[in-house]
Amino acid sequence: MTGLLGKKIGMTSIFDEKGHIIPCTVIEAGPCFVTQIKTKDRDGYEAVQMGFGEKRERLVNKPAKGHFAKAKIKPTRILREFRDNGVSDYQAGQELKVDKFFAKGDLVSVIGSSKGHGFQGVVKRHHFGGGVRTHGQSDRERAPGSIGSSSFPSRVFKGMRMAGRMGGERVTIRNLEVVGMIPDSNLLLLKGSVPGARNGYVEIRKSKAH
Repeated sequence: MTGLLGKKIGMTSIFDEKGHIIPCTVIEAGPCFVTQIKTKDRDGYEAVQMGFGEKRERLVNKPAKGHFAKAKIKPTRILREFRDNGVSDYQAGQELKVDKFFAKGDLVSVIGSSKGHGFQGVVKRHHFGGGVRTHGQSDRERAPGSIGSSSFPSRVFKGMRMAGRMGGERVTIRNLEVVGMIPDSNLLLLKGSVPGARNGYVEIRKSKAH
């Protein structure tokens, strides 16, 4: 298995050996707990299901309580599957920590949900420049302008960039370098930014070699 679940703590900066400043994101990567092992014979594919984050007992329904009780762990806030080889190396209830999977210099991919901005116009959503500020156009400064043609084709093409819901989508940032670790606190320092707001949950997977 080549990944862990975590929570985005925030951003900071560190200095490398040459004194260069490196902007980085701090992620609390684990501890995660194996909740189920899926095999080809029983499930049709191999995967390790793991959980991360604490969840209050009263917020867990009966089927989920039985699922966690079978693995002999407390309920977790999120569950994810990692479809990788080597499921025989893990067992239900096992605790997984950051220093078992990552080391300084590794390249990882981080998957998370981008910040949700709700309904936005074309200037913020698609970086339109807006209309002219002169000649009496007092209400056209942030308008999209014409969205169709004249007599032909007399319709709006599919995929036209218009106002709408912005953000809140699954985003993957690839090849982020691990620039530091604090194993005692399960903290992982990645060079650059990762999707989502603070305290948002993310998946950290080792990047595939090209």
